[in-house]
Amino acid sequence: MIYKDPVCGMNVDSASGIHAHVHGQDFYFCCQHCKEKFLRQNKSSTPISAQHAPVLKFHETYGCPMHPEIHQNHPGDCPQCGMPLESLSINGDEDHEKKLLKILSRKFWLGLVLTLPVLVLAMTELLPWMQLALATAVVLFSGGFLFTKAWQSLVNKSLNMFTLIALGVGVAYVDSLIAVMFPDIFPSSMKARGQVNLYFEAACVITVLVVLGQLLEAKARSRTGQAIKALLGLAAKNAHRMKDSLEEDVPIDQIQKGDLLRVKPGEKIPTDGVIVDGRSAVDESMISGEPMPVAKTVGDQVIGATVNQTGSFVMQAQRVGRETLLAQIVEMVARAQRSRAPIQKLADKVSGYFVPVVIAISMITFFMWMLLGPQPHLAYAMVNAIAVLIIACPCALGLATPMSVMVGVGRGAQMGVLIKNAEAIEKAQNITHVLTDKTGTLTTGKPTVTALKSVQNFSDDQLISMAASLEAHSEHPLAKAVVDYAQSKGITVSSINNFVSVTGAGIQAQCNGQDVLLGKADFFKDKGIILPDDLQQQAIEWQNKAQTVVWVGLDKKAVGIIAMADPIKPTTPSAVRDLHQMGLKVVMLTGDNQTTASAIAKELGLDEVYAQLKPQDKMEIIKRYKTQGAKVLMAGDGINDAPALAEAQVGVAMGTGTDVAIESAGMTLVKGDINGIVKALYLSKAVMRNIKQNLFFSFIYNFLGVPIAAGVLYPVFGILLSPMIAGAAMSFSSVSVIGNALRLNRWKLTAENFLEERHKGGD
Repeated sequence: MIYKDPVCGMNVDSASGIHAHVHGQDFYFCCQHCKEKFLRQNKSSTPISAQHAPVLKFHETYGCPMHPEIHQNHPGDCPQCGMPLESLSINGDEDHEKKLLKILSRKFWLGLVLTLPVLVLAMTELLPWMQLALATAVVLFSGGFLFTKAWQSLVNKSLNMFTLIALGVGVAYVDSLIAVMFPDIFPSSMKARGQVNLYFEAACVITVLVVLGQLLEAKARSRTGQAIKALLGLAAKNAHRMKDSLEEDVPIDQIQKGDLLRVKPGEKIPTDGVIVDGRSAVDESMISGEPMPVAKTVGDQVIGATVNQTGSFVMQAQRVGRETLLAQIVEMVARAQRSRAPIQKLADKVSGYFVPVVIAISMITFFMWMLLGPQPHLAYAMVNAIAVLIIACPCALGLATPMSVMVGVGRGAQMGVLIKNAEAIEKAQNITHVLTDKTGTLTTGKPTVTALKSVQNFSDDQLISMAASLEAHSEHPLAKAVVDYAQSKGITVSSINNFVSVTGAGIQAQCNGQDVLLGKADFFKDKGIILPDDLQQQAIEWQNKAQTVVWVGLDKKAVGIIAMADPIKPTTPSAVRDLHQMGLKVVMLTGDNQTTASAIAKELGLDEVYAQLKPQDKMEIIKRYKTQGAKVLMAGDGINDAPALAEAQVGVAMGTGTDVAIESAGMTLVKGDINGIVKALYLSKAVMRNIKQNLFFSFIYNFLGVPIAAGVLYPVFGILLSPMIAGAAMSFSSVSVIGNALRLNRWKLTAENFLEERHKGGD
């Protein structure tokens, strides 16, 4: 039987898990640490809920992100490209991910430790048997799985990068093995200072670098599930269910449609439903992305995982489990994340032609020297055939992409652009449309006081003092803006009595013996307070400029108004201009109202604006752009943006935003302003051009050296390309690749460079 560890959530087999019997129930844990933590948290005699009951074991479905047609019910490698298959379920197989990371980490560190003495011994040309022993451990233990992948590529008739890597490592190792064990079969012309050249260090270095690349890829794949885990963690764990006039606490998974649930102040709403009694304000920022709480009363819909603010209410559950909006968002993110194209696709495509050609040339070389070469035929044939394979060894090919990506990612970090994976770099170079959220992305996400207006004989300082005195006792986002403004001006805040909050309308209290009101215009009208014409006219003007207006009253008279707004970030206008200069369309997607959205779009000169959107609306808009041939970059900072970030070709999250948005995105901007998008696009263009240059360097030496290694110069000039020279050429190609990649550290990422690259052909 399979149980779920109540601490970490891992699936545990009862036959091998650590058992504990608590309050009459059986629990199983993945490790002793989880068991001890659980026992500490459950010392009371209160029965533990059934949420930790056994879970049914199910078959995971695994697929290849590069070849969607590949599916199987167990972990493994793709038979076409050799990449590890990924779990396609929402929860994923964490055990397999952790095991893979642990194995690759062990292989890498052991290989690195053993490779260092091999490099030292190779430089001194001492202790060949010691080099053999160390290299054998590195190649067979650390790199054994590479040969397995290569063998699978041959069996499946789908030659790929692992075919080349295993071929290069294998030839370098076997040639050196023969040289150590049977040095006399090599002709004297193939020896240096009486010794046959060894290539153990090449075999070891290639192995360690490739294993490192596999380890980094595995870590990146494991992080793709963090967005799902973060979203699932938002849901409430328990609910107050009302039954027969009694209230009981039950786990969230026991809620049924039609159940009546009480939601208290500060609690998460347990599931989607409708309010049947009471009223409150609900923080729906995780869904709408907007900071303002929404007033709710009888008959209004509420969404699971959003946060109740000040009031208490009773709701009726309408959607549970997979039907809730949160569950649908989780599913949308999961689906959007499954489609990815690895940046190594170009290298694999070339390798598919390169490998069989090199093998054929090597075989032809062997037989030609056996038939036509001088004595000893076998030695000349073997050495020249090996020289062909060594010079064609894809050392530089293995470095071409990761070196550019590694340097590019580091360069991006210096500029405040954190890149999650190489795929984001690859796709960013072709972006045509930049779609962006408003709150926290184009704007600061923090409302501030922008203007004041008071009646005659009443100062602005008095207005702010009274307003801040009341707002200091409110939890509304606008309240903090008023209090912060008063503090910045050094204005004194007075004590109050009889504080009353009217949800969705305003607040009132007694301050210095006077009745003070604060809230919407309708709140004042309901109390019979007359609003001065000049203040009403000013309020309308501010509202047309996307500002929120709060009225202040004293002893049943309106004495002033305060305007607040979520200001545009200082760097946003210049960033939009730069994006337009690149020839990109800039579009705003927001859950805010149309008036505010249009005002901001007009001020920034955006190409299009969509307002009052739900998370699925943003995702659908992105899909529509994609079907029209657009290459979409989406920028956002909220949970509500997560599906859109995952659906876009490139998702960019604000570093000031939520963890879910950051995990769903391919890039994160540390400073949280869209000027980082401009830098990211410049960087992607430079990195991709650098990668293609590296791929050229990695092949050019091979194609020029292969004919020479085969012996085409021997009949005329008597020149043979020994494996030593072939190895030097191979090393030089690697050095060229590394040196070229390091140029990115000095690359000036400017609009001029971007446009120059664009005119060169958009490669």
